[in-house]
This record gives sequence, structure tokens and C-alpha cells, in this order.
Amino acid sequence: MPAIRRSAAAAAALLVLLAGTATACGPGEDRAAAADHKDPADGGLGLPKGIPTSLDDLKQWKDGGWSDWHSWARRASDFANPVIKDHWRTDRLAQAKAAPEIGARATGAGDESEATDPVPAPVGAAQVARPYHRHMAPVGKIFFDSPKGPMVCSGTVVEDPAHPGKSNLVWTAGHCVHSGKRGGWMRNIVFVPSYNDDGVPMDEVGRTPPQQVTPYGRFWADWITTSGEWIGMGSEDTGNGGSAYDFAVLHVKPENGGTKSLQETVGAAAQVWFNAPAANGLGALDAFGYPAAAPYDGARMMNCPARPGRLVIQPGTPAMHRIGCTMTGGTSGGGWFVNRGGKLTLVSNTSISSSSHTWLAGPHLGPEAQRVFSDISRKFADR
Repeated sequence: MPAIRRSAAAAAALLVLLAGTATACGPGEDRAAAADHKDPADGGLGLPKGIPTSLDDLKQWKDGGWSDWHSWARRASDFANPVIKDHWRTDRLAQAKAAPEIGARATGAGDESEATDPVPAPVGAAQVARPYHRHMAPVGKIFFDSPKGPMVCSGTVVEDPAHPGKSNLVWTAGHCVHSGKRGGWMRNIVFVPSYNDDGVPMDEVGRTPPQQVTPYGRFWADWITTSGEWIGMGSEDTGNGGSAYDFAVLHVKPENGGTKSLQETVGAAAQVWFNAPAANGLGALDAFGYPAAAPYDGARMMNCPARPGRLVIQPGTPAMHRIGCTMTGGTSGGGWFVNRGGKLTLVSNTSISSSSHTWLAGPHLGPEAQRVFSDISRKFADR
């Protein structure tokens, strides 16, 4: 009898796993995915190579198996993120480190360009008022597993025109979900809105009741779009042309099920302003995130108010926004906001920083960003 129970449990777990990976196939991927996608009508689910199909594979997926990851999980259509319940326990969330920081070249990326504005003076980051769910509810943390272990970025709940008031979309940086030209998709990607709601010190987070650390629960990405430019050019080591396209959008679902959308659960979402004025014509903005590299520890949401200038990181690529700000790694993907018509409006996200952590830069959200966003919105428009 015990053996039968174990077999039944294994079968049930595998069914859950396959249900999670099947969402990686279907119409509506971004253009980078379209060329690689295998249509289910052509015979089967077309699961990407390397995706776990047994309990042994699942353990390998959770604990390692990164050796050939860069080759089998790098295309847009290779994305898969099966839900593994309780993988991100409160104590494991507290162990996640800042995503590898993408720094500018020591000479100052693009500073010699006529389209690049002078280096801004540093702006000290300030703590956001707590509890976060009352003051900046759309902002949260993104957790993921990488070849270097569990890591963290920042993200924002954004409005979805296909589902007014009921969005399941989260905006972040491309490098928080995909490593770019030399890597592939990260794994076990979840979004935690209003993480550590009361801002307790990180050495206490592992012992803090889960309802305070994850007040709205954990939301797993069941699809992600990022730019083909990031996948083709992006670098984890230093800013380059791919940084101008370093953005991504997650579609998420609650780990414990339910029919309530992320926006309904959180009670707020930011609108996205595509093709906004260039940085030096944008006016004042505020950048938010959870910096996790020294001198910060990732426990608290921080904010830098600033006026952006332009940064051309590579000739032929769009000018990025650049602000003075002392936030560090872990801030990546965090939203940059303006007040537009009385609404919280996202105009960029943190992508790169100076090596001395005196400034941050983020992409201008132009046609490429709008395409990435529209593709994922359309994909889930009828769901």
C-alpha cells in the first residue's frame, strides 16, 4: 500500500508539472519567439528541450542542471516556469541575493556622445513609508533561481488594457528573467507584491510571520516576454546596446490558485506610458526598488526622487534615461514613475548603474517596449 501511495503522489505531481509547462505553448508570443515556436497543431505540446517531465527531472530543475542551460533555454519560445509549491518559503526568500549588477564601463558609458547629458549628482535613496501596501502597493520583489543561486530583482504591477481593473501583468528588467546573449531563462520566477510589508530587518525576515513577508502571497510567472534585442545583445557583465532594450513583462498566477487577479488582490496598478518625452523633457520622476547589495540588504523598499538626463550607451540605440541615485543591485527592474493626470505612471525601469553606485539608467519605453507589452496582453486577452 505505501508503494501505491508513493506512485499516486508521483503521478499527481507530474500532472501538475505538465500543466504548468503546457502554458509555454500557444499563439501570441513576441516576435523573437515566433520563429522558434512549435505549434501544438503540428504534433504535441512542443515542450522545450530540457524541461522536466518526471520527478527526477523536477529535482534536477530545482537544484541544478545548469551545465547546458545556455543552449536549450535561451530562445523566447523556450520559456517554462512550472509552479513548485512552497519552493519559495519565507526563509528562502530571505536568502536570495541581488541579481548580478550590470555596471557601466569605467570611463562612463556613452559620456562622450553629444546626445548624452552630463553625469548627474548622486541622490541618496530614502526609505518608503510603511506598511508598503498602503503607500506603494504595486511595487514588489521578483525572486528567481539562477546558475549562481537564488536571486532577487524588483517589479511593478501594471495595468492591462485587455483586462481593465483585473491585470495579471508585472513589469521588470529583461536581465531579471533572461541572461541575454550568453545565457537563458531564469527558473522558478515569482513576484511578491509589498514584500516585507513592515520593513523588518533582513536578519528577522526568516522568523517573521509569512502574512507580513508575503502579505498578498506569491505569484508565479506562467509566461514572460522580453525584447529580442535583449536576448540577442544583452550582457550581464557591463552595459551595452542591449541595455537600451532591457525590459520584460510577466503574466502571473497565484501559487495557491484562485480566481482573483493580481490587480484585484493588491488593489492597485500603474499605467505604462510608451513613447513618453525624451529624458531631459520628462520632468521629475521617482525610482523605486528593493536594493539588496551593500550597503543595503534587500529588506526595505527605497526611493530616489530625481530629474532624468539622457545616456547613449551605444551608437544607434535609443538614449536611455539616467538619474542620480545611490540604490544598488536588487533595484534592477524597479519602476520609474511620474504623476500623469493624477495616476501613477511607469516610464522606465532600472537597468544599469555606475560602478560607484552614484547613478542608475533605464530604457526609454519606445516601440520595442510597446510591442513586448502588447504581445503578452494579447496572448491572455481571452483568458
